Amino acid sequence: MNAFSYAFLAALALGLCMRAWLAARHMRHVTAHREHVPQSFADRISLPAHRKAADYTVAKTKLHIAETIADAAVLLALTLGGGVQWLYDAWAAWFTADSYSHGIALIGSVVFIGGLVQLPFGMYRTFGIEARFGFNRMTARLYVADLIKHLVVAAALGLPLLFVVLWLMNRTGDWWWIYAWLAWMAFNLLVLVLFPTVIAPLFNKFSPLQDERLRARIEGLLRKCGFRTKGVFVMDGSRRSSHGNAYFTGLGAAKRIVFFDTLLSRLAPHEIEAVLAHELGHYKLHHIAKRIGFAFLLSLGFLALLAFLAEQGWFYEGLGVQTPGTAVALLLFMLAVPVFAFFMQPLGNAYSRKHEYEADAYAADQSQPDALIHALVKLYEDNAATLTPDPLHSAFYDSHPPAGLRIARLQALAR
Repeated sequence: MNAFSYAFLAALALGLCMRAWLAARHMRHVTAHREHVPQSFADRISLPAHRKAADYTVAKTKLHIAETIADAAVLLALTLGGGVQWLYDAWAAWFTADSYSHGIALIGSVVFIGGLVQLPFGMYRTFGIEARFGFNRMTARLYVADLIKHLVVAAALGLPLLFVVLWLMNRTGDWWWIYAWLAWMAFNLLVLVLFPTVIAPLFNKFSPLQDERLRARIEGLLRKCGFRTKGVFVMDGSRRSSHGNAYFTGLGAAKRIVFFDTLLSRLAPHEIEAVLAHELGHYKLHHIAKRIGFAFLLSLGFLALLAFLAEQGWFYEGLGVQTPGTAVALLLFMLAVPVFAFFMQPLGNAYSRKHEYEADAYAADQSQPDALIHALVKLYEDNAATLTPDPLHSAFYDSHPPAGLRIARLQALAR
């Protein structure tokens, strides 16, 4: 072990302690407010629904703690425990060491191991917690089918990208990370283009919105906001869950608006219009472009850091590997960076919450603030979202503002 090993261990331990402490705070805070609906929601959400949200939040938080501990144990086994080195040697018996096939097999096997570790937690989340609280509609057969499809799509998209990155690392000299960054941007933009018409239909059925009155209302809002779209679609989200949602997908003029059928069955037309106005706000205020741009700049910085670390012997040694190489450098970077990047998470979430407030203000201007309030309250109730999160936990983890603060701002705009 060297100095970097101790830095890695310290960051991992600190991250684990922070996660456990924040989770404990969150569960205590939610439980302490379980018997009292916040005053601003008392006339809209019943006490049984509020209790359900508290219990659901605690159950998810407990699972998150267990999942975090398991991930940390696997990470230590792969790095300082010698797992990556063992896999490197094992695959070297089949492929030439540090060849493209060897590198792809090495990285692919680690990703596969991570997926196996996550599988029981995902199954318990779906068939345990989601089923217990009445949200799950997934059958075992559909779950397995989805899992196989995810593996096929991940392999079809990820393996060619991995080969390209490894080839660039080996063939384009000291500035390979610039070329890899360009390839990464092109890949992400390609996925954004393919997702609405190629990837998403593999998992769900998308049908044009049939409700003519609602369609006319939506089209009027789109014209008012100057928004072009390739269509408004309804997704059969009820096949898997009773949770409701809506989103935009695609790029440029090929953008699609997608409503979960569960959302349409729960909200009134003027409430659906308000939810759509909020989503339109993200586009009209350039939030999507800003987030994509920020992600691309961040990835450039990370690739530059990888280029530096790939030349440092202490980086490999500090993570339990004695055989430097391009694939090993990429793999160790993928394993180590999240440990340190965890502490940057509150900054990204604060930026996201700012955008959510701005999109709410846009929706209040383009539709009715009260309609968005009523829609959000229904969604909080239907999705069993806690109305009383721990403030510090929320500030660290949540990409959306807490329910009380968000509704209070909308009420101020309504006045």
